[in-house]
Amino acid sequence: MLNPILTEGECTQLRSLIDTSQTIVVVCHSNADGDAIGSLLGWGEVLRQLGKEPLLVVPDQYPDYLQWMPNTEKIVRYDKRKDYVDTVLKIADLVFCLDFNTLSRTEDMQEALADSPAQRVLIDHHLGPDVPAVLSISRPPLSSTCELVFRIVWQMGLFDVLGKHFAIPVYAGMMTDTGGFTFASNDPDIYFIISQLLTKHINKDKIYRNVYHNYSEHRLRLVGHVLCNCLVVDNERHASYYTINRADMKKFHFVKGDAEGLVNMPLQIKGMKLSISLREDSERNNLIWVSLRSVDDFPCNEMAARFFNGGGHLNASGGRVNGTMADAVRIVQEAIKAYEDKLK
Repeated sequence: MLNPILTEGECTQLRSLIDTSQTIVVVCHSNADGDAIGSLLGWGEVLRQLGKEPLLVVPDQYPDYLQWMPNTEKIVRYDKRKDYVDTVLKIADLVFCLDFNTLSRTEDMQEALADSPAQRVLIDHHLGPDVPAVLSISRPPLSSTCELVFRIVWQMGLFDVLGKHFAIPVYAGMMTDTGGFTFASNDPDIYFIISQLLTKHINKDKIYRNVYHNYSEHRLRLVGHVLCNCLVVDNERHASYYTINRADMKKFHFVKGDAEGLVNMPLQIKGMKLSISLREDSERNNLIWVSLRSVDDFPCNEMAARFFNGGGHLNASGGRVNGTMADAVRIVQEAIKAYEDKLK
């Protein structure tokens, strides 16, 4: 049995906010990953079960390998339907902010979100939340926002009336945010949650294949190219980094999501503690996206905040460099050197 994640007051407030709201918007962060899309779809299903018709919004394109999940056709992209979403936000009663700790994570949607008169509820597991909200359900120790969504649903007594359309995206989000339950997943409660999701007759093996074995031939060749030709390994400091530039993306027909999981691969090297990915933005000049992964107690989030205008979790964080790839490589080298005492 799961311990309550909300106080009685929070539970009552959440239910009241939903019951008294007519126009509800649910939004996740830009460059949405499995946890963001999973929690968006899962929470949307909860709201529909409660008699609401929420607008589900992502700020921009999300990976092809997540578009098989049920109800993805209900998701609206802000970058494609900006005027429509802006109009709804102006009249919305309630906005749920899922899987981000600051409004800037929604990129071009930030201003419209900030200006909306709707009450906001935050449901998130990242450190340092600063989203203005009437109810902030922030639980950084949890593995994922999808786990948090499940726990809320369980406490509200709604799990029994939900089906596959809830269980599939929530399981997928938990799975992707833990790397297939290989990190941030030592809590026994996680496996109780999985056991309950399986009672909805989901096929967890097929979900795994749909996410991790659903890439193109071009993606596999890109991985080979990066590991062979672009990976730099600092054996002395147990750190590595690699670059993906626009020429690589063009050559290998890159689509959003093709770099997913690649940053974890260098950690397979014996003794490796830190892996950093540097990827040029496909459209904007002088913007490099940074992903960091580590093992044990190396603080990715601290490095991301200090050097890459970012943040995240202890072992998985992200950020950006506003500059060229050469600038990004230089900053990575400085960051690794600055943290060499913790890496050796």
